[in-house]
Amino acid sequence: MAREQVIAVTGASRGIGAAIALELARRGHRVGCLTRNGRGIEREGVDARLAEHLVPVTCDVEDEASVKRAFADLAARAGRIDGLVNNAGLHLHGKSAALPTAEYERVMNVNARSVFVCAREIYPHLEKTGGTIVNIGSFFDKLGVKRNLAYCASKAAVGAITRCLAVEWAAQKIRVLDVAPGYIATELNAEAMKGPLAEFLRQRVPVGGPGGAIEVARLVALLFSEDLPFLTGETIYIDGAQGMAH
Repeated sequence: MAREQVIAVTGASRGIGAAIALELARRGHRVGCLTRNGRGIEREGVDARLAEHLVPVTCDVEDEASVKRAFADLAARAGRIDGLVNNAGLHLHGKSAALPTAEYERVMNVNARSVFVCAREIYPHLEKTGGTIVNIGSFFDKLGVKRNLAYCASKAAVGAITRCLAVEWAAQKIRVLDVAPGYIATELNAEAMKGPLAEFLRQRVPVGGPGGAIEVARLVALLFSEDLPFLTGETIYIDGAQGMAH
């Protein structure tokens, strides 16, 4: 059994973030569930034993002061912080020729700028003892996707941020990794995953369809549970081989 760690997860209210938080709790870690409203995971029926491992924390990743307060709050309540999952994200799409600058900047702020800000603000909590940062990217980081310019650019930036921080902070024994999912079915996109998209994914994804949030959560939990100091700076794709299939 791996040692208990205190891990902050941004965007933990629903979807992949909630799945990650719950999986880390199942493995005995204490999880700071950072959400805008501070209510933590918004899902009914969370096991009471798991709930004891979950610490709801108010955090707006677009507000630097809020991020700093959130980490200070979690550290005060849990005694320390050992790791971070930068999961909070935003997906807006539209024709590039008509994409408002404000929408482009919002996507970049939530998906990329917040990854940098959260990593920077967690650094003082990790620099003396080391730790792990897992950024949630996307396999769109290496694709050209119509109507997704801002999202693809933001996720490519996540990979670059990951590499730079991994190299710069290796001496402090801080590992930084990028987990890049493909199409993942969650409660947030259940309707969108039906109909034409379901058939497209059946044909396009080599494994036969979308992945599940629990699969992403298990991969993230593995990166915290295993002692792998030589694994850092990498982007790990979990996309059913879609990104490499031609």
